[in-house]
Amino acid sequence: MMISQLFILSSKGDHLIYKDFRGEAGSDVVNIFYEKVTALSGDQPPVVMSHKDLHFVHVRQGGLYWVATTTPDSSPFTVIEFLNRLTALVKDYCGSLSEKSVQMNFALIYELLDEVVDYGYIQTTSSDVLKNFIQTEAVSSRPFSMFDLSNVGLFGAETQQSKVAPSSAATRPIQSSREQGGKSEIFVDVIERMTVVIGSNGVLMKADVEGEIRVKCYMPSCSEMRIGLNEEFSIGKSQLRGYGAAVRVDECSFHQAVRLDEFDSNRILRLCPSQGEQTVMQYQLSDDLPSAPPFRLFPTIERDSGGRLLMYLKLRCDLPPKSAAINVCATIPVPKGSVSLSQELSSPDQSAELKLQSRAIVWQIPRFPGGTQLSALFKLEVSGLSSASMLEVGPVGLGFELPKLTATGLQVRFLRLAPVQPGPAQRWVRYVTHSDSYIIRI
Repeated sequence: MMISQLFILSSKGDHLIYKDFRGEAGSDVVNIFYEKVTALSGDQPPVVMSHKDLHFVHVRQGGLYWVATTTPDSSPFTVIEFLNRLTALVKDYCGSLSEKSVQMNFALIYELLDEVVDYGYIQTTSSDVLKNFIQTEAVSSRPFSMFDLSNVGLFGAETQQSKVAPSSAATRPIQSSREQGGKSEIFVDVIERMTVVIGSNGVLMKADVEGEIRVKCYMPSCSEMRIGLNEEFSIGKSQLRGYGAAVRVDECSFHQAVRLDEFDSNRILRLCPSQGEQTVMQYQLSDDLPSAPPFRLFPTIERDSGGRLLMYLKLRCDLPPKSAAINVCATIPVPKGSVSLSQELSSPDQSAELKLQSRAIVWQIPRFPGGTQLSALFKLEVSGLSSASMLEVGPVGLGFELPKLTATGLQVRFLRLAPVQPGPAQRWVRYVTHSDSYIIRI
């Protein structure tokens, strides 16, 4: 399989990176690709497109187009896998995937491409192999500091009493440990995504959870890492052990580098982590939640004497009292003909706006403590309001993040490194659950 050209474009079509490996086509193919993508309707253009004897294969990561051109006899699935590995490689070396980071590190990316692809043939995408050849240092868009807690964001799990790792802690180049005096750090992130449907009567109709354990390593050498999970962790219909609170998933898969000789007996994952990020375990739980859904909605919808549509919404957060959801966003579809909105919100940090183009009210809550309830009264001016148009309200879609929590209850019991590192090694374990699709019918 051969790759003729590889280029990276911004969402506006700006040329960020362009590499021609074989000279089989001119540089005008970059503009041809962008014209083809922008001419298509819909948010998801085809991954593979053709122009004469050339095929365009692309993926979208970090708001950028990562494109490879190949001849018709190449396997598109192989090219897609290569592009995904390339984006992970660039993220490892640059710290993040964005237009700014690509622009600031273009010399490093060109050096990576020279090592990864030779005359169109893929050589390697391993960070461990490439670290022996890459000399260019990454340029970070923002200096990293373990004491900068201004942007906790996605993560923020507590470790060792009051220590907190900010979300930006693991978004730095893998080579940056040299810049920080050889600091050795390893991050283990347990990330879960919820898909929930709640009926208009409040009954839970669907509840799926997809999760993964990611490891990002900034350690120059680590022969083995051992990750201990809940002892009461069962897969499928296997018999529970009776050690403690049950944690069950339906399916589970592991990275090929994970050794499972201690998994069945002690629920321990063993692996030799390479520098950079890798997903060591993925799991899924279908049609079940160990605890109550995190949010319940109590709506009242009626028409007032002035002909306006009144929506009184009470949103309850059923998380434990010491927990909190962040970046909560409720999207409420409204009838056609909606003109203007007036609102009464129960706290000053909330905000709401009528989006006429998408025909929805967007209600935003920056922080929602567990065990509390918030409310909103929306008064909507709708031209030609009728009983039929009132039925167009809903369903409500919720977006949120739950830091320090997992929906399945999966926990990391311990994280051990062997051999013991000579210098201080920071080990961070972080948890987050966020909504993939959380729908409440009204």
